[in-house]
Amino acid sequence: MQKSLLTLFFSLLVLMPLSAQKKSASGKEPLFGSKQASYQIASNELKGACFYLVCGHGGPDPGAIGIYQGRQLHEDEYAYDIVLRLGRELLMRGAKVHFIIQDKKDGIRGGHYLANSKRETCMGQKIPLDQVQRLKQRCDLVDKLYKQDKGNYKRAIFVHVDSRSQGKQTDVYFYHAKGSRNGKRLADRLRTTFAAKYKKHQPGRGFNGTVSERNLYVLRNTLPAAVFLELGNIRNKRDQQRLVLENNRQALARWITEGIVADYKASK
Repeated sequence: MQKSLLTLFFSLLVLMPLSAQKKSASGKEPLFGSKQASYQIASNELKGACFYLVCGHGGPDPGAIGIYQGRQLHEDEYAYDIVLRLGRELLMRGAKVHFIIQDKKDGIRGGHYLANSKRETCMGQKIPLDQVQRLKQRCDLVDKLYKQDKGNYKRAIFVHVDSRSQGKQTDVYFYHAKGSRNGKRLADRLRTTFAAKYKKHQPGRGFNGTVSERNLYVLRNTLPAAVFLELGNIRNKRDQQRLVLENNRQALARWITEGIVADYKASK
């Protein structure tokens, strides 16, 4: 009798969906906002990887400003929203993520217009107005966390939006520090991923984003291999679509994630 019951139990277990046998791991990040704070860890593709995500400007400095349908678009708000989306994608793949610039109120937002505020902090620290002090603050914090974190794959991602003449349409540009082999490799992977996505979703358009060395403060003064992304020209009407449409902001986050996953797998 006991043997029959045991056989029946294991038979039912085999027939049961995997989700019912074992709940997938989950996490919670309040920075994402109440509606998206909870997330499911869907894979272990990035298990052991650690990321330091830094959106440009913030606090007293809104960064570049564009005008869309009579309303201002502020670089720091759009960069922050994309960084949150990127971080969520990375967490869902098992990575460890540090959000260096934080706004406890905004969360991941929908809609075209992301209202500007000066609430952003550097992980709780007030952001200085002075540019050099502002950059040094975030670099020092990245380096402090880098020294504490374990693992061999640790990368810093800096997300910005450029400002050029209104008529200048640009693709996403990828920068790395001079002599950074790992930074260049990640930048190349990201560019390859974006080029493939444009070929699939906008055939015939082409992709002109480039990878290059840049002598930028944050690339020179952080310990982890780093990539600095310029997501477009905030003053150009076509590039603005990349920012104001929520689906496009999410696509940017997913594409960056896919490039990172490819680079992580190749690094093993």
